[in-house]
Amino acid sequence: MPEDIGSTVPRRQLGRLLRQFRNEAGVTLDAAAEALEYSRQKIWRLECGQGSVRVLDVKAMCELYGVSPEMTEAMRGLAAETKSKGWWHAYGDAVPSWFELYVGLESAAARLREYGETLIPGLLQTRSYALGLFQPGSRLSPEEREQAVEVRLQRQALLRRRLPKPPRLDAVLSEAALRRVVGSHGVMSDQLKHLLKVSEQPNISVQVVPLAAGPHPGAVAGSFVILEFPTTNGGRTAPEPSVVYSESLTGALYLDKPEELMAYEDTWRGLTALALGAAESRDMIKRIIEEMRHD
Repeated sequence: MPEDIGSTVPRRQLGRLLRQFRNEAGVTLDAAAEALEYSRQKIWRLECGQGSVRVLDVKAMCELYGVSPEMTEAMRGLAAETKSKGWWHAYGDAVPSWFELYVGLESAAARLREYGETLIPGLLQTRSYALGLFQPGSRLSPEEREQAVEVRLQRQALLRRRLPKPPRLDAVLSEAALRRVVGSHGVMSDQLKHLLKVSEQPNISVQVVPLAAGPHPGAVAGSFVILEFPTTNGGRTAPEPSVVYSESLTGALYLDKPEELMAYEDTWRGLTALALGAAESRDMIKRIIEEMRHD
């Protein structure tokens, strides 16, 4: 598995399989913990895809659950992949633990659908705009702010990579996010010009929901990302299930239950129905740049 994708997806795939086979074997968490002489917390952590997994642990759990030798071997292979580290580990505390999972999933995604209600999404930000998001009273030191921005810019490399194939990014932005001045009018004008430039890439689309559209589902949902994943092993393995990511000040939600995904799919459909087309969106961005020039 390529280094930049890291271990996130195999950890989650292996965790789901371990939970599935434990349930099919009719073994409770407590019974598995007692039989394997593990803590209940350790088994729960492995099933949730948190952290690398020892091949020895997979072998012991597969034996307990009566998993076939062929599937056991496949799961041992996944366990080996859980030990690779993504590029973001080099940034240490600049990447909060709750955000590490997202960066790993983002790197592995085949398609990202992102709605920005209040700000330009991180994957489309310029350095000056990203720095401007940190207020003078920020609890971060100048060095920490710079490192946080570097992480954001490093994430953007996935949209230009050659291998594996870069993901498709479909961004829908509220007009409010385009008009909210971050840093200065000059910084904001450069940011909007950057949006026009990146939207010319074949794997990136940018659409705008005008304020004239009135209240809409995205205004209630707030900013979010829907991540979709590719099939593996030449299409023989089912893809990682889609995930909705929604961030707050101190943490994030990872939503993957069918009813949760359906709610956000409905919201996305509502947003794209209200959004201007690609050409009209570009025209609106150009108009806002022109307005800022005269302010």
